[in-house]
Amino acid sequence: EVVDVHEAAPTSLGVEIRDGHVAVFLPPIADADHAVELLTVVESVATRLEQPVVVQGYAPPRDPRLATLVVTPDPGVIEINVQPTSSWAEMRTVVETLYDEARLARLATEKFALDGSHTGTGGGNHVTLGGATPDDSPLLRRPDLLRSLVSYWQHHPSLSYLFSGQFIGPTSQAPRVDEGRADTLYELEIAFDELAAQQAADGEVPSWIVDRLLRHLLVDLTGNTHRSEFCIDKLFSPDSERGRLGIVELRAFEMPPHPQMALVQSLLVRSLVARFWEAPYTGRLTRWGTDLYDRFLLPWYVRSDIHEVVADLRRHGIDFEPGWFEPFLEFRFPLVGETVIDGVRLELRRAIEPWHVLGEEVTESGTARYVDSSVERLQLRVDWLDPRRHVVTCNSIPVPLQSTDREGTSVAGIRFKAWAPWSALHPTIDAQGPLVFDVVDRWSERSLGGCTYEIVHPGGRSYDTFPVNAAEAEARRASRFLTIGHTAGHVDVARLDEIAAELPREYPRTLDLRRHHTAG
Repeated sequence: EVVDVHEAAPTSLGVEIRDGHVAVFLPPIADADHAVELLTVVESVATRLEQPVVVQGYAPPRDPRLATLVVTPDPGVIEINVQPTSSWAEMRTVVETLYDEARLARLATEKFALDGSHTGTGGGNHVTLGGATPDDSPLLRRPDLLRSLVSYWQHHPSLSYLFSGQFIGPTSQAPRVDEGRADTLYELEIAFDELAAQQAADGEVPSWIVDRLLRHLLVDLTGNTHRSEFCIDKLFSPDSERGRLGIVELRAFEMPPHPQMALVQSLLVRSLVARFWEAPYTGRLTRWGTDLYDRFLLPWYVRSDIHEVVADLRRHGIDFEPGWFEPFLEFRFPLVGETVIDGVRLELRRAIEPWHVLGEEVTESGTARYVDSSVERLQLRVDWLDPRRHVVTCNSIPVPLQSTDREGTSVAGIRFKAWAPWSALHPTIDAQGPLVFDVVDRWSERSLGGCTYEIVHPGGRSYDTFPVNAAEAEARRASRFLTIGHTAGHVDVARLDEIAAELPREYPRTLDLRRHHTAG
């Protein structure tokens, strides 16, 4: 029976022609069984009439028997929340199908910048842990599992930085627990002790206590519980039923370029959960201080740290391979160039640089807070250097090379202002390219040779279009590294030693060229 719209019951099924398609508008339904029955009827009628339909309206109520895939448009990306999986085979099928369908729709998880830089799209590959129901959630059944995850990630910064996007740091979308307030680690250790005491006294910890103990510590600088490396918004919040799902979201993962890389990320998390389930991780939290950025933004130390994670998994009977992370290391820290000068090898790689949110500014559309991405960082690796004879300089400043666990190898970070936007930190400092590296011979007080890294096109031109493919992007990157251009003439070695002695000690492995610019 067809009735007037004003006489229809509020839970009626609505059908109309919209934009040339038959749209079926579902009413709110309280029972999942009734919702499935109604959808079955709609499907059978559409099949019999050979008429495609667009299903709209209210979603069926939450039910552990129903798998849900949600597609949401976000600025610059399409967000897809896939259905939960309970086995590795299911997860593999979901991930591989998702990548295949995205490719067929001409969607990608990677992009090339104007200068040829190969990066992710910025979309997250967040990993969600939980159970079919809150009562099944391992994080509520065993709260020590959450403590193990947070502590282990804090001890191994490579887990935070190797898989993340370009935007990291205290104001990013997923800051580490030690990138916020200075006293967070101190307070978090008290919370962990209380969690252990509750578990020892009663054998189990009420779910609401787990939430209350950690909710105000796993946050960003502003207290946002969502923008955190470990998001417990939906663990057991008292606010609503949607917040009591027993779920923890690991947000420091960016969508990688290849489905096998995405599967390695998931396999790593699954392996660590299995390791902590059998042997909880209860080590005291580490006060990294400036070491966090001085060391773990460089590929050498990230590689060493992730290999420690692999070794730990293998000690606990999980056969993980360090080679599985090589694609991530090459993608995150691409090679800029290398050269050998009088037996001394120089290698430049991209490193990580945090982007910081600036103060509020008034724009045409209202108040905004810009992100400062003007500073970049490189890692300089030097092999076979004789420190009694050689000094390596960058733009005539000695590089503070630090020895590594490999004999004859030293590394350092180089920070510099790559471009000068109108709103950024230190607006009086101009772009500091090109970077000229020299191997200086103390004996002859001359440069033996070097290399040059051009921040922009070496010819000074500006690219009008983005690279059409990976080959063109690689060509643009390669054109900026030159094995020529070293400093000519006499070098004042005594002055280099004086400059080296005056370098700031807060970051002993990092040369910040912004402290050595010449005022214009």
